[in-house]
Parts: sequence; structure tokens; C-alpha cells
Amino acid sequence: MAARSSELARFALALGLLGTAWGVSAPAGAQGVVKNTHGDWQLRCETPAGAKTEQCALVQNVAAEDRPNVTLLVIVLKTADAKSRLLRVVAPLGVLLPAGLGLKIDQTDVGRAGFVRCLTTGCVAEVVMEDNLLNQLKTGKTATFIVFQTPEEGVGIPVSLEGFAPAFDSLP
Repeated sequence: MAARSSELARFALALGLLGTAWGVSAPAGAQGVVKNTHGDWQLRCETPAGAKTEQCALVQNVAAEDRPNVTLLVIVLKTADAKSRLLRVVAPLGVLLPAGLGLKIDQTDVGRAGFVRCLTTGCVAEVVMEDNLLNQLKTGKTATFIVFQTPEEGVGIPVSLEGFAPAFDSLP
């Protein structure tokens, strides 16, 4: 039960951050406070209702260069038990769900992640970050997330990794 409650608390943090970044009204206090900025990454923190400690996440909101209506919200966080690190990406509604979310770091194809749920503001893909992926993010220049609108049409959305390493190291 405690694990489920901490998952709900983490998801509430992501929802609060999602509401802030997408201009969607979120419950009072759910937006998170920008504690620091490292390059292109914001460190946002809040204390969810019922939580004993503040929870923080790295956040970057980006749009496709050639399609400003295709945006991504990228959230990186450590779980409340400090045992896992999550990469959570919120893609716009209308993406092709079975194709998943592709990722390249610089020119290296990292793979795809499946979407786990859709909300009114977008669809969420989430992966546990193993050491290899974390190191690629820390040393890379650009992460390109690929969403598909049709099986043949992938849209690559570049996300700057400038400041990612110190931002991640600052996560409590």
C-alpha cells in the first residue's frame, strides 16, 4: 500500500508540473516551484498533499521546430524511495500509441518506450533510467524524441541536454 501511495504522490507531482508547463489549471499548490535552473532544465519542487517531504523533478517543455503544435513535456525524477530514476515524457494527444515514443541521443538510437496512460493534456511514456541511459543523457548534447502521427510519419523533437548532468546531480 505504501508503494502505491508513493507512486500516486509522484504522479501527482508530474500532473502538477504538467499543468504548469502546459498552461492547464491544476489544483492550488500542485504546480511546483522552480528551485533552480541548469542550462535548459528547471528543477521544480513541491510537497504533495499527505507527503512528509518535498519531491522534486527536472522539467523541460519543448515544441517541434517545424510543428509548434507538437510539444513534449520531459520530466526526470527520482522515486520517493530513492531506488529508481524515471524518465517521463508527455506527448500531445493524437500520437499513434502502438508506435511508442522513440529516443535518439545525439546520433545513437536508444530505443522506444510504450505509452502507459493518456490524460486530458497528453499521453505519458515512462521508463526506468538505468545507468547506461543516464550516462548517455549526462554526456550527450541533444535527445531527440520521436512521436508518430501515422505509422510512416515520425516527428523528431529535439530536447537540449545542456545542463542535464548538473541538474540531475542536484536532484534531492
